[in-house]
Parts: sequence; structure tokens; C-alpha cells
Amino acid sequence: MSALVCALAPLLLAGVLGPAGAGKLFGRGVARQAPRTALARLLRDGRRAAPALRVLGAAELLLAAALPASPATPFPGVAAALLGAAFLGYLGYARAAAPGSSCGCTARQDAPPTWRAFARAAVVLAGGIAAALAQQPWWDAAARRPAAASCLVLAAAAVLTGLTADVDRRWRMPLRRLRLRIAGHPLAGTAASAAVPLAATVELLERSRAWQSASRVVRSALLDHWDDDGWRILQFAGVYGGGAAARPVLVLFAVDAAASLDTVDEPAVRVSVIDADSGAPVMAPA
Repeated sequence: MSALVCALAPLLLAGVLGPAGAGKLFGRGVARQAPRTALARLLRDGRRAAPALRVLGAAELLLAAALPASPATPFPGVAAALLGAAFLGYLGYARAAAPGSSCGCTARQDAPPTWRAFARAAVVLAGGIAAALAQQPWWDAAARRPAAASCLVLAAAAVLTGLTADVDRRWRMPLRRLRLRIAGHPLAGTAASAAVPLAATVELLERSRAWQSASRVVRSALLDHWDDDGWRILQFAGVYGGGAAARPVLVLFAVDAAASLDTVDEPAVRVSVIDADSGAPVMAPA
């Protein structure tokens, strides 16, 4: 393995583990997302998943700080390699035991694990091994070969960005919109161009502030949908209230049927919560 790659591995690993750890430790949506992750099934208790994610985030942050600051010892690299191996095992469990659940890998993406999650875990494993084998501090290696080090860091940053679903919206969406402006919509002039796929509406909803505020009531996947007067109605099952006052409800989101991520950033969304038994309106969540 290249000596330069090994020397720079702690720095690159810190760039991977730091943001992921901060998202788990400080993310405001962790408590809401944790019960829907495969970790909750692994722990057999959704209430334990959020604290476990916080602890994991703290460990990742500690490693992110120790790796570039302690190049003389292989222990941070060994710990990172073990963490990467554990991630791979956990992702394999998630795909086998709870294929529809989020992995909670970054605590920002509420979606099942994809090949990119496996690739990131493999990068952590390989990077940890490289860091453990490093024979010189990263700053000495960068000072001796600044051009090669800069190219390597930029290439690694591009690859890691491509493996991070959290930042897709920041770089893929502007590119898609630019392509549509330049080349036009591929289905322009056809009836299909006016129809927004249901999956696109659901994706738009799940990125909205209305979903973030109401999702704590939601307890199911999408149950039903229909279009009405320019709105697309999406129905979920949920539970409103807690303790003895908790009751089953239906949560209805109305999203502009013609809107998609290509046309709007913050869609107009209406939320209604009704009692599942009586059909009476329930106070909408804040």
C-alpha cells in the first residue's frame, strides 16, 4: 500500500467519521428516526436505539479527533478498522433482517441501506488498516509531496462525497435543474410529462418541514393515495397522544400533485390528523 495513502489515511478517515458522528450525537431528528432503524430491531427495543446511536456518534467523533492527532500509534487506525468491520456486519444484518428499515448510518438519511452505505463502511475498514500501517505523520508526508497529497485528498473527497447520500441534494439537484434548463425535459410534449410519479411526491413530502413536524405521529408506511383538485393526498396510520390517552389516527398529507424536487425546494403541504375510529378531526401536530 502506498506510503502516502497510509500517511494521509487518518486525515481522510477523520473527514468521514467526524460528520457522521456529529450527525448521530447532535442530530435533532435522531430520537424520531431511531425506532425506524434496523438497530432498533437488533436491540429488540426502539427506546434503546436513540441512546445507542448517540454513543456511537460520540465514539466516531473521538476517533475523528484521535486519528489525525495521534499518527505515532496504530491504535486509532485499528479501532477505525474494527468499526468499519462492525458497520459491514450491521449492514448485512439490516439487509437480511430488516430490509425496509433505515440503517441510521448518518442519522440524516431515513432510507434503507444501499451499496453506498456498504462502500462507506468498506472505506472505513480499509482506511483504518492504512492508518494503522502509516509510518510517518500525515503532515510530514504532505510537506514532502504537496502536489501528490493535494491530488489524493481532492480525489478522495470527490469519491466520499459520491458515497454520501446526505449531500446528494446539494450537488445533484443543481446539476439536474441545469440539465433540464439546457436540454429541456425528456418527456416534454407528451402526456407523461405532466404526471409526477408517486415516489417523487413521497420523497418531496419526506423532505418538507410539515413531515418533520408531523412524522412523530406517523407509525406506518404509505397506506393509500389519491389525487383531488390538484392535490395529491397521502395517507398514513399513526398514534396521537401518549399513555392512556393515546389513540389510533389517520395522518393525511396534501401535496401539490404537480410539484417535485425539480420544481420546488419547500413544497406547500397541508396536514390533517383524524381519529381512526370516529373520523373526527384531531388537533394537528405542531
